[in-house]
Amino acid sequence: MSQLKNCGIWRNFVPGFIFRAMLLFPPAKVNLGLHVVRKREDGYHDIETLFYPVPELCDILEIVRADSFGMRVYNASIEGENLCGKAWRLMAERYGIPPVEILLYKKIPMGAGLGGGSSDAAWTLRGLDMVFELKLPKDELASLAAELGSDCPFFIYDSPMIARGRGEILSPFEVPSLAGHEIRIFPQPDFVSTREAYAGISPHEPVHRLEEVLNLPVGEWRGLLVNDFETTVFAGHPALAAAKQALYDDGALYAAMSGSGSALYGIY
Repeated sequence: MSQLKNCGIWRNFVPGFIFRAMLLFPPAKVNLGLHVVRKREDGYHDIETLFYPVPELCDILEIVRADSFGMRVYNASIEGENLCGKAWRLMAERYGIPPVEILLYKKIPMGAGLGGGSSDAAWTLRGLDMVFELKLPKDELASLAAELGSDCPFFIYDSPMIARGRGEILSPFEVPSLAGHEIRIFPQPDFVSTREAYAGISPHEPVHRLEEVLNLPVGEWRGLLVNDFETTVFAGHPALAAAKQALYDDGALYAAMSGSGSALYGIY
């Protein structure tokens, strides 16, 4: 199916008939810089980061009208109800949409800091909106996505975003210095839980303003564009620190861990 593109949409469409199925490609993301600024009274943390979509790495999501709700996941083992199922239940409660069957093929590694689960959930909302022609504004979809997870709202949009608060306060931000560069993602065998990443973290205001660093040439980001989680995660997983250095040795202009880990990426 040559018409299928990464981060794209294919509709089973026949003129005069309703959509019966939709195929979508939820993309991964990387974090360009990640500052843990403060701990909130509600137990969450305020962060500052730039979410950058990487459509070259994506899951495959199909939504099909059905008589009863069903969910199947391939290439991954997921305990409990998947976020895609929660997304359908949320839409069914708010807008009365009928059942669907959701088929999800995982290609984005789980627990890697690449946002795969959040992307799947957000794209389920987007797909349901299109299948049932609700025509909801993106801001309304983003508000729904925020009920599913802190970084879910970002995946309602298709562009880089500065994220603050828990990750749900978004501001569009282009990074012209990335033009002509390639982002390569390197999943790692080490598993890092979010709880582990936050353990021992010391929230603080960033030394360098994120927007100012991102406006510099990529070759100048090293040492200025920081992921605060690397300090705590690398202490417990020295192999990750070595893998990051290997990316620089291999010619990366900039390398970092994405999110709370454990995937690394290099910009070439």
